[in-house]
Amino acid sequence: MTDKTLTRVDLADAVHNEVGLSRNDSADLVESVLSHVSDALVRGETVKISSFGTFSVREKAARVGRNPKTGEEVPIHPRRVLTFRPSHLMKDRVAAGNKS
Repeated sequence: MTDKTLTRVDLADAVHNEVGLSRNDSADLVESVLSHVSDALVRGETVKISSFGTFSVREKAARVGRNPKTGEEVPIHPRRVLTFRPSHLMKDRVAAGNKS
């Protein structure tokens, strides 16, 4: 495994190299796409990107948790959590990367 992290700048550079847009236009495009995705998730919509995966928001109910150190019961408030489910193609690509 590598310690490399893909950033917004890396995505903008990839758009610049692949599509040929200016660096500023590429950065604006990446920001716009990420903004659309996050806005849809805030509204509770599911975001499905073909051959990549599905992002969705799940509602988690209130429950009682326990502090593992003291054993004290603590209420956990209801909340919304982001989930990602990779597509089968993405799973296969990642698995193929494990073999090399």
